[in-house]
Amino acid sequence: MELWELAAREGIRDLVARYNSNGDSGRFEHLLELFAPDATMDVGDGRTYRGRDEIATIFTGTGDRWRAAAQARGVPPYVRHFTATHQIDLLGGDRAKGRSHFQVLMPHGLDHWGRYLDEYVLIGGRWLFAHRRVAVDGRAAHG
Repeated sequence: MELWELAAREGIRDLVARYNSNGDSGRFEHLLELFAPDATMDVGDGRTYRGRDEIATIFTGTGDRWRAAAQARGVPPYVRHFTATHQIDLLGGDRAKGRSHFQVLMPHGLDHWGRYLDEYVLIGGRWLFAHRRVAVDGRAAHG
């Protein structure tokens, strides 16, 4: 393995970690910076969101809904995404694909789980999401 491959893999791992960290803490403006300007995102509802402005609408109100649901249950609001089995396929010096599994914990416990199917692009020395597909495999009955 060459040094650029190691750097690419580590940059992509950092990208996925920052997505989870920024999203879980409600820092959506920082989360959106992780997408290429012309990125697309498919959250499994049959719609594809194109560009950062459309992708931002996925997260509009999300934090408010999480807080309201936690308040209704009388527990502190939080959400935690956990990723595992992250596979990265480098397609060259500036493109890659990846797959990982995720689980989401909320105050009531495990909420939902599934897979991220990603395409990454290197722009300005930073790895960004070119496309992210969220495939939910299951949801808890109480979620």
